[in-house]
Amino acid sequence: MIMNKLSRHFCLPGVRLCLLSMLSGCAFAQAMPEPTLKEDRMWMTIGEQRFAITLDDSETSRALAQLLPLTLDMTELNANEKYASLPQRLPTRAVRPGTIRNGDLMLYGTDTLVIFYRTFESTYSYTRIGRVDSPNELAEALGRGDVTIHFSAN
Repeated sequence: MIMNKLSRHFCLPGVRLCLLSMLSGCAFAQAMPEPTLKEDRMWMTIGEQRFAITLDDSETSRALAQLLPLTLDMTELNANEKYASLPQRLPTRAVRPGTIRNGDLMLYGTDTLVIFYRTFESTYSYTRIGRVDSPNELAEALGRGDVTIHFSAN
């Protein structure tokens, strides 16, 4: 009988402590952000060549990252860019960048992904997504015609 009272006396607070610990652990787990890709990086593969892309810290970049991996047949335009329609619309914050640079990855409208491989002036509006880290060989890799490009998180 004494043993029963003692075990109830010590056991009940122990159970409460375990429950409290488990519940606080759940709250902590819910507050933690979900694991993401590499926060500010994605990859673009053209044939056998791979290019790292540093993403802007934006809603558009995060929305694009959620679509990865993604393979797009990109169309040549104006001897300075390749473009393709995305499977869904992305959030936008379009601006007129003025100078577009070799390696810029941008969104035209809400669902057209564009990779630029020449530097030039433009009056069009785009939402910036990111930039190829080392674009020196980008034009050669993309070639003169349409091309298939694979975008991935790693």
